[in-house]
Amino acid sequence: MDKEDGRKLTRQAQHERRKQAVRLHRRGMNIKDIATALEMAQGTVRSAIKVAEQDGLKALAPKPTGRSVGDKRRLTAEQELHIQRLICKHRPEQLKLTFALWSRAAVLLLVQQEFGIELPIRTMGEYLKRWGFTPQKPITRAYEQRPEAVKAWLEEQYPAIAERAKSEDAEVHWGDETAVVNTDVRGRGYQPKGQTPVGYAVGGHRHKLSMISTVLTIPRRICF
Repeated sequence: MDKEDGRKLTRQAQHERRKQAVRLHRRGMNIKDIATALEMAQGTVRSAIKVAEQDGLKALAPKPTGRSVGDKRRLTAEQELHIQRLICKHRPEQLKLTFALWSRAAVLLLVQQEFGIELPIRTMGEYLKRWGFTPQKPITRAYEQRPEAVKAWLEEQYPAIAERAKSEDAEVHWGDETAVVNTDVRGRGYQPKGQTPVGYAVGGHRHKLSMISTVLTIPRRICF
């Protein structure tokens, strides 16, 4: 009968066979008989018994194989963190890159600009995925917008306007503009998952088709 080659067994099967060899030895069976019964080399049986006696059966568990996490990566952990911070805190044009959003190509050029390292675009996508960055459709925001001023107006000035409209039986209209412009930003940009990127409408020559409408909130007559 041909002897089975243990090297062709799965790592888990080899592990179970070594544990069985140790148990049989503890029951008094000699190494030669164990090797014959389990179709193992005597040297393998001795090695398993020695390891188990020193560190217990748990020490016979298969050790991880292959490359360790992070091995062979072109970017160090510090470099990866540096790039992530730049993406989160800056837009591409602020770092002298001719992109509206953080695409794979934009991040690729950023890495080359910061560290002089050239990466395949697919590899750059894997880095972004590993960092938890996802491609998202941006919202648009004008450079001139001042959220803090809007908040102050709503909290400090609007209540008086609403009260006046109520006392004069008037209307308050909230106006907004919808437009199609030639500077509209299309596509998707990478940002941490759950953080929507912002596309800023830049100045310069623009062509726009607009529609203005109002929404009524308080009955009757004053318009803003």
